[in-house]
Amino acid sequence: MSEPGAELFPLFLKLRDRAVLLVGGGPVATAKAGALAEAGARVTVVAPQLTDALAALAGARGWTVCQRGFVASDVEGMWLAIAAATSPVNRAVADAAEARQLFLVAVDDPASASAYGAGIVRKAGVTVAISTSGQAPALAGLLREGLEAVLPDDLNDWVEQAARQRAAWRADGTPMADRRPRLLAALNELYRQRNRPLSSEDAVAAGGRVTLVGAGPGDADLLTRRGAERLGQADIVFYDALSSETMRTLAPEARWFYVGKRACRQSIAQDTLNRLLIKEASRGRRVVRLKAGDPFVFGRGGEEALALAHAGIPCEVVPGVSSAVAAAALAGIPVTHRGVSSAFTVVSGHHQAVYRPVLEGVPRTGSTIVVLMGLRHRAAIAGHLLQLGWRGETPAAVVLGAATPAASRFVSTLAALAAAGASDDTGDEDFGRPGVLVIGEAVGVAAEIERAYAAAAAPDAAEKGTR
Repeated sequence: MSEPGAELFPLFLKLRDRAVLLVGGGPVATAKAGALAEAGARVTVVAPQLTDALAALAGARGWTVCQRGFVASDVEGMWLAIAAATSPVNRAVADAAEARQLFLVAVDDPASASAYGAGIVRKAGVTVAISTSGQAPALAGLLREGLEAVLPDDLNDWVEQAARQRAAWRADGTPMADRRPRLLAALNELYRQRNRPLSSEDAVAAGGRVTLVGAGPGDADLLTRRGAERLGQADIVFYDALSSETMRTLAPEARWFYVGKRACRQSIAQDTLNRLLIKEASRGRRVVRLKAGDPFVFGRGGEEALALAHAGIPCEVVPGVSSAVAAAALAGIPVTHRGVSSAFTVVSGHHQAVYRPVLEGVPRTGSTIVVLMGLRHRAAIAGHLLQLGWRGETPAAVVLGAATPAASRFVSTLAALAAAGASDDTGDEDFGRPGVLVIGEAVGVAAEIERAYAAAAAPDAAEKGTR
């Protein structure tokens, strides 16, 4: 059994100055009339009533208009018939057309049709038609829009190159089997010439640059104004896993590419990303590297800035709100508080060789520890601090998805944190959200703030109860 639509034989019809019958006078018929006018057809319209737009178009084009019902003789002398009326009328047109071996397009009536309309893309002399055998015209429309978006803007250059190649083939007698490979080679060369990297000087002159933009903790409202402006100017955006998808609306014209960058997960290599930044900027493009938090706080932004400097590519850094302070603040936890904590230490928790030497130098009192990328090793980190002499009762919090609608906070103690995760090293997969560890006496201030609010609300509640 053949696939659906396999029995169709696609054709493009030259209708200029050829007679076409259009049965119907409503909005659908009006749309078809517009397409027939573009094709230059001589149209006869048959319908009891016509829309004002169809009547005006027919008058301007000098078409024949018969304001009455369809009769079988209307198909005489026609090259093509289009029925855009009710099903019974369409069926009558189909019978008359079939008897005279005339193809009929019956709009939204596949059973009556012997030919089907198509979603049409016309660009630079190229016409692409999409058909669903009349079964799903809306889908054909969506596919048409998709094709129109992906066809290159310089398609006219492709057509001109193909025309030149065809003339050469005919002159030198190139066999048919060799023509497509030769055309592909010619088009690839055209692409290479157009997309060859510029020198660093030419890239600068053409506006090529890279901006490292801190996305903050993930909420577009917490992005800086300058960061939003640079996104709005971007031609291409490379974003990581913690950058909010909602920021796409700030750069609707840019192309967006996801580049991974999550701890302990497979992602694009940093050297590869550096080369991509250089490559795109070298073509004169305005590139934004959208990074979670701040580009220079555990974001490897310094490595990207150095690579761009060595390549002579201009680089601007737009700071972002680091999750080191934003996550705690959004959860109501101050990292410093007078009389409780006068300093805070930020450490990467993805490997003990990184965090252990730092933690050993942190004072056990008067200080707060913020651990980024440390959920996977939260039990080990807590256990190490206990070994260093930190009290088991020291408040400790896990803040998850701080700037997202799914934000949550778990407050416990250092001892409980060490025990609860002792047999679990799944990390943020355990919670399904990125998280930050906050450890120190300042964590307890969040509970004091909440108790103060509760106490302030209690008299009001009691007063309402007595009324």
